[in-house]
Amino acid sequence: MRGVQQLNKLMETYLYNLHMPSIHWTDVVEIFILTFLAYHILVWVKNTRAWALLRGVVVIAVFILIAAIFRMNTILWIVSNVFSIAAIAIVVVLQPELRKALEELGRKNLFSSILSFDASKPADGRFSDRTINEIVKASVEMGKVRTGALIVIEQKQSLSEYERTGIDVDALISSQLLINIFEHNTPLHDGAVIVRGNRIISATCYLPLSDNMALSKDLGTRHRAGVGISEVTDSLTVIVSEETGKISVAYGGQLESGLDAERLRTRLSEIQDKPVEEKKRKLWKGRSRNEE
Repeated sequence: MRGVQQLNKLMETYLYNLHMPSIHWTDVVEIFILTFLAYHILVWVKNTRAWALLRGVVVIAVFILIAAIFRMNTILWIVSNVFSIAAIAIVVVLQPELRKALEELGRKNLFSSILSFDASKPADGRFSDRTINEIVKASVEMGKVRTGALIVIEQKQSLSEYERTGIDVDALISSQLLINIFEHNTPLHDGAVIVRGNRIISATCYLPLSDNMALSKDLGTRHRAGVGISEVTDSLTVIVSEETGKISVAYGGQLESGLDAERLRTRLSEIQDKPVEEKKRKLWKGRSRNEE
């Protein structure tokens, strides 16, 4: 009986001295921020070479833990002296991935997305409906005769770095001009065309190739270049396969293949960036035509 009383007394003392920390709204916000960052870091790690590197680090960590348990002092001494060098080596190995992640973070302008004013946008948006129609028409026609094409459409991030690798054109977009540029055995057919607004700025431009291991090995240089430029910039690239004649779109490091004219027109309209009222008017016109 006395033992039970002592146990109850100890429990009461423990509960009395138990201190529950007070939680403020800033703590909740901090938890959400850390969760958001941890999630995106894990997603980034999984989609890059850092995933394989992380598995290698886990194997080494298990080996070090075993060495610590069995007091292997020589191994622990080597690890403690090599650790600082290993950290620098990891940064060097992951330099391309870290640069890509920072560039992507820099492209996400949170303030401009929150404080955006449609009134300051041109009525046609980033480019006109005519430009969309001409690109779609040219892509479909080139697909029918299996003429390879690579059309890079600039958005907010400048493509001047890649524009300088080609030949200046600076001409209004038309389907005939695009078809002539990519026609076989013509001086401008090799490389990419860069589109800014409603004009073709440059042709025969060289683009960075993607090293994404998830891409099919059947894809050629043209498709890897289209995905590569979409990984390092916010541009959208229209790709016409020379082997199959299929139309693809590369955007945000992702490749969408087998597009028809209507789906290609939809993808281009998504980055047109028209004012909201203009988009509603266009949607209303489309519904009216369907009802007729």
